[in-house]
Amino acid sequence: MPEAGSSGRERKPVLLRLDPAVHEALARWAADDLRSLNAHVELLLRQALAKAGRAPRDAGPLPKRGRPAKGE
Repeated sequence: MPEAGSSGRERKPVLLRLDPAVHEALARWAADDLRSLNAHVELLLRQALAKAGRAPRDAGPLPKRGRPAKGE
Protein backbone atom coordinates (compact mmCIF):
# COMPACT_ATOMS: atom_id res chain seq x y z
CA MET A 1 0.00 0.00 0.00
CA PRO A 2 1.58 3.32 -1.04
CA GLU A 3 1.90 6.01 1.61
CA ALA A 4 0.98 9.66 1.12
CA GLY A 5 3.69 11.73 -0.52
CA SER A 6 5.45 8.78 -2.11
CA SER A 7 4.30 9.49 -5.67
CA GLY A 8 2.41 6.19 -5.75
CA ARG A 9 5.50 4.17 -4.86
CA GLU A 10 5.68 1.95 -1.82
CA ARG A 11 8.11 3.14 0.84
CA LYS A 12 10.84 0.69 1.84
CA PRO A 13 11.11 -0.40 5.48
CA VAL A 14 14.66 -0.52 6.87
CA LEU A 15 15.91 -2.06 10.09
CA LEU A 16 18.51 0.23 11.63
CA ARG A 17 20.58 -0.68 14.67
CA LEU A 18 21.76 2.34 16.65
CA ASP A 19 23.69 2.94 19.82
CA PRO A 20 21.10 3.85 22.47
CA ALA A 21 22.73 7.26 23.09
CA VAL A 22 22.62 8.05 19.35
CA HIS A 23 18.98 6.95 19.20
CA GLU A 24 18.07 9.18 22.16
CA ALA A 25 19.89 12.18 20.66
CA LEU A 26 18.13 11.70 17.31
CA ALA A 27 14.75 11.27 19.03
CA ARG A 28 15.23 14.53 20.96
CA TRP A 29 16.29 16.36 17.79
CA ALA A 30 13.29 14.99 15.89
CA ALA A 31 10.93 16.02 18.70
CA ASP A 32 12.43 19.52 18.73
CA ASP A 33 11.61 19.79 15.00
CA LEU A 34 8.14 18.22 15.49
CA ARG A 35 9.00 15.20 13.33
CA SER A 36 8.87 11.50 13.94
CA LEU A 37 12.22 9.82 14.40
CA ASN A 38 11.71 7.98 11.12
CA ALA A 39 10.95 11.19 9.19
CA HIS A 40 13.94 12.92 10.74
CA VAL A 41 16.34 10.09 9.84
CA GLU A 42 15.05 10.18 6.25
CA LEU A 43 15.55 13.97 6.12
CA LEU A 44 19.13 13.66 7.40
CA LEU A 45 19.93 10.89 4.93
CA ARG A 46 18.54 12.92 2.02
CA GLN A 47 20.61 15.95 3.11
CA ALA A 48 23.74 13.79 3.32
CA LEU A 49 23.09 12.34 -0.15
CA ALA A 50 22.60 15.83 -1.61
CA LYS A 51 25.76 17.15 0.06
CA ALA A 52 27.75 14.21 -1.35
CA GLY A 53 26.30 14.75 -4.83
CA ARG A 54 24.56 11.39 -4.69
CA ALA A 55 20.90 12.39 -4.39
CA PRO A 56 18.74 10.18 -6.62
CA ARG A 57 17.02 12.08 -9.42
CA ASP A 58 13.85 10.00 -9.18
CA ALA A 59 13.27 10.22 -5.41
CA GLY A 60 9.81 11.41 -4.49
CA PRO A 61 9.31 14.35 -2.17
CA LEU A 62 9.37 13.94 1.58
CA PRO A 63 5.88 13.23 2.93
CA LYS A 64 4.18 16.30 4.37
CA ARG A 65 4.54 16.80 8.10
CA GLY A 66 1.57 16.52 10.44
CA ARG A 67 -1.77 14.84 10.14
CA PRO A 68 -3.58 14.60 6.82
CA ALA A 69 -6.36 17.14 6.28
CA LYS A 70 -9.89 15.90 6.94
CA GLY A 71 -11.34 14.21 3.92
CA GLU A 72 -8.05 12.83 2.59
